[in-house]
Amino acid sequence: MALILGNDDVARTLTMRDTISLLESSYADLATGEAVCRPRVDIRIPTSSPNRHYQWGTMEGGSTRGYFAIRMKSDVIEERQGAGGRTQEKFAGRPGLFCGLVLLTSVETGEPLALINDGLMQHMRVGADGAIGVKHMARRDAAVVGMLGSGGMARSHIEAFLGVRPIRKLRVFSPTPAHRERFAAEVREKHGIEAEACESPAEIYRGAHIVAALTDSTTPVLEGARLEPGSHIVNVGGGGLPDAASLARIDRCLRFGTSPAPTDRDDLVLDDEYLAWSARPDRIQGRGRRRGHGRALPGKSVSLHEVVSGAKSGRLSDAEITWSERGNLQGVQFFALAAHVYEAARKMGLGRELPTEWLLQDIRD
Repeated sequence: MALILGNDDVARTLTMRDTISLLESSYADLATGEAVCRPRVDIRIPTSSPNRHYQWGTMEGGSTRGYFAIRMKSDVIEERQGAGGRTQEKFAGRPGLFCGLVLLTSVETGEPLALINDGLMQHMRVGADGAIGVKHMARRDAAVVGMLGSGGMARSHIEAFLGVRPIRKLRVFSPTPAHRERFAAEVREKHGIEAEACESPAEIYRGAHIVAALTDSTTPVLEGARLEPGSHIVNVGGGGLPDAASLARIDRCLRFGTSPAPTDRDDLVLDDEYLAWSARPDRIQGRGRRRGHGRALPGKSVSLHEVVSGAKSGRLSDAEITWSERGNLQGVQFFALAAHVYEAARKMGLGRELPTEWLLQDIRD
């Protein structure tokens, strides 16, 4: 029997501590050749609405540990200009609903094992990435977080940061006062740390050891001129990169890794986070932006494998400004998390069963 697992099942089987450990392990496997993945690939098609386009995105990976997974996203996307800047809105079916699925299969038998909603895993894996960067690059005494954004990514990141550093204070800004106030109150109650909702984005930089931009903006929201010495940057959204002023001030960058080149085609190795193909590309909004295009700071980068193995150092002094970026390893993340969720769900009797034979056939494909 294959399993169909929802976000509630994921919540019962996957902790943030699990997620950080699983991702570190999968990145290590990739570095040693035990795991493999490819960059994300998007297909974009304009819809009948001039302001919207359809986007199908996939990323995949697997390892000799016995599992393979592909994450699939089906979205209608629209870019909007609001009080907080230009944002990217998406939905499937109707606003407020989303279609993201992870198909897990067995490397040993080829059988489909589970179909899992990706929403919670998505938030967990991005938050865990932020924590891995903090673990290896932030100051050891990092205790103050300055945050832009108060949504789901903000929630997963503060939880993840608390797992790797002794965080005692959060300063947060988002454009809607009620949202930032509610988030600050939630953090105080749930995590027992000081949390302040700021009236302006400039306030979050004051005394911040970790500066996290966690928004759905399509353009950078960080202000590099405001970074204080010793800051570590985490950036989600904003076109994928910190602003130019931040990039100019970064002393050292941790890159988790890069998808390997296709077998026997080393000339096709790619640093970009994803590739996109479009029908009628002149109709696709934002087509000129490529999130995470190449390596932003090649001369200042060190890989996670180099740092973990001791071959190179991460942060070199408490005064350095650092940044961590995942690279194009999304595919290697989802098989690790999905496999953990599947195994735990089996033990706990979670999910809905689907006869495996319904997904197999006797005609050779």
